[in-house]
Amino acid sequence: MDREDWLTLLQKHRLLAVIRAPDLAAGLAMARVAEQGGVRLIEITWDSEQPEELVGCLRQDLPHCWIGAGTLLTLAAAERAIAAGAQFGFSPFTDVSLLELGLKRAVPMVAGALTPTEIVTAWRAGAAGVKVFPVSAVGGATYIRSLRGPLPAIPLIPTGGVTSDNAKALLEAGAIAVGLSGSLFPPAQVQKRDWAGIAQRIEQLQQQLGLSYPA
Repeated sequence: MDREDWLTLLQKHRLLAVIRAPDLAAGLAMARVAEQGGVRLIEITWDSEQPEELVGCLRQDLPHCWIGAGTLLTLAAAERAIAAGAQFGFSPFTDVSLLELGLKRAVPMVAGALTPTEIVTAWRAGAAGVKVFPVSAVGGATYIRSLRGPLPAIPLIPTGGVTSDNAKALLEAGAIAVGLSGSLFPPAQVQKRDWAGIAQRIEQLQQQLGLSYPA
């Protein structure tokens, strides 16, 4: 998938479910609940338990979703994620070697950045979008809106403090998509295996964002 195809996906779906799984069974259940709620972009953080197995299983179980890997900190981790079947990758910072790997393997790699200089540097180095992280620490939607003025062509994907309460404002401020983790999958509910409660949270967020997806 090239960068333009990836950006088309983001523009269409807008919401990424970021899963940090405490165990394989929980991770599978979290992804299935997200898929049933209409989410089509699912990111498995690489500090999840058994992330390679989780990505591989989900590629088989959810063929109409795009399964990616997040919290990629090293080139070796990115290589393992791609080998496991990850269709996109996210890093909390900009590492040119990760971007070069993504370009070589045709796997979109999103680089983490915060300041305008970092954001432009990541985009020019081949990032398939810029993860504005942690967006909550620098003003949230107000910061995204401020960036869009001078940097209108760079697709921004805020994460870190994105919640069901501020996700819509971030999209309206100009983000191409948003990534939610704890707000979609509260640790207490995951621990209790309260999948019905999590499904309700996802449904409510979809309604707030005005998103709908084909079955």
